[in-house]
Amino acid sequence: MASEQRLIVMAGTDERDLTRLAEYEAIDGYSALQKARGMTPQAVIDDVIASELRGRGGAFFPTGRKWSFVPKPEQNPNPHYVVVNADESEPGSFKDNEIMSRVPHRFLEGCLIAAHAIESKNVFVYIRGEYTGPYEILLAALKELEGRPDLRGDVTIVLHRGAGAYICGEETALLESLEGKRGQPRTKPPFPAGQGLYASPTVVNNVETLATLPPIIEMGGAEYAKLGVPDSRGTRVVSISGHVERPGNYEIENGTSLRELIYDLGGGIPGGRDLKAVIPGGSSTVILKGDEIDVGYDFNSLLKLNTAMGSAGVVALDDRCCMVQLGIRISEFYEHESCGKCTPCREGTRWMTQILRRLESGEALQSELDLLLDVCDRINGKCLCPLGETAAVAVASYVEKFRGEFSAHVEQGGCPFGDASPLHDVLAPVAMGGHLPSAVPV
Repeated sequence: MASEQRLIVMAGTDERDLTRLAEYEAIDGYSALQKARGMTPQAVIDDVIASELRGRGGAFFPTGRKWSFVPKPEQNPNPHYVVVNADESEPGSFKDNEIMSRVPHRFLEGCLIAAHAIESKNVFVYIRGEYTGPYEILLAALKELEGRPDLRGDVTIVLHRGAGAYICGEETALLESLEGKRGQPRTKPPFPAGQGLYASPTVVNNVETLATLPPIIEMGGAEYAKLGVPDSRGTRVVSISGHVERPGNYEIENGTSLRELIYDLGGGIPGGRDLKAVIPGGSSTVILKGDEIDVGYDFNSLLKLNTAMGSAGVVALDDRCCMVQLGIRISEFYEHESCGKCTPCREGTRWMTQILRRLESGEALQSELDLLLDVCDRINGKCLCPLGETAAVAVASYVEKFRGEFSAHVEQGGCPFGDASPLHDVLAPVAMGGHLPSAVPV
């Protein structure tokens, strides 16, 4: 598959300012919405099922199937809600930021199509509080729609700014926060499709998922399904960061190899250094070694390596990086972001961080490597939501794939890389040693 972009979601952004309604309509913007409204809600759902579109937020659940779980109004007369997860907080992912900033009307058109499909009159966009730029752009786009009832119809779209909690990326914690409660995950069942926002039928979709709907309706679901590979149809906007020459967002056809993403689109590793490892789908995914990148960037190919596309945040790490330092930064992040509701996550992430710090300082014993893996195992599969589990899976993968490096910290009584590692002075959002909090490295 060619190592070039395949613009579907981001189509037209290089030629026009698509933040403006007139410019978006000049490329037939909102024509897909009109087409969808000429179809029955079930026909729209069937077309999305035919497209084989999967959610672009990380869980990768089939979108049309998710919509089909929502009861019809005659089955449940409560209001139906479309809720958008725009709380992009995964370290390594920044694609939704650009989608909202550059194609806000395509995203809003997708929201209105989803509302028609599940027969909803209310759309809530839960946007990350730090995303002030995208928020202002979306607000301006909504103001343009106010004067166009032929487009907006009788649907109300509300922008709700979050307060910067990673846990609110989990759909039920997001719903709790949207209702004015503390952002913590709910037990399931019941599932949001039946009892979501205000105990009413609700669909929760990611920004990229919704922005993909207008092209699907325009070209037809079966035609869209010709793009990509089995179980990973269509395109994906991938965030490439870390040690690459050209970091940024790239829209690729699913199945493009990870090597092509890093070396062709991303420009390779600066300074001619070697690639040591790759985080393939945001911080919560199993790491890959530098010699494991000849793999398609799609669900099935990455699953064979026990990892995932996740939120499509590809982070390249060169040969200077210390894996113990990476583990500390990731563990600190999840410890800080844990909502504290489940004991395995609340206590387990703290234990992970403490053991990793002991390893980095040279105070740990070799037996603590197995202890660290045991702690990870006691978190994994035992939490209400994926936060603790993904932290454990990610850190365990560092130990399993780079165990020799972890052992060297014990044998040498400290970090073999010292301050030569580019992660040395980077802090996760936990104040340590008098330093101010910083961001997890991406």
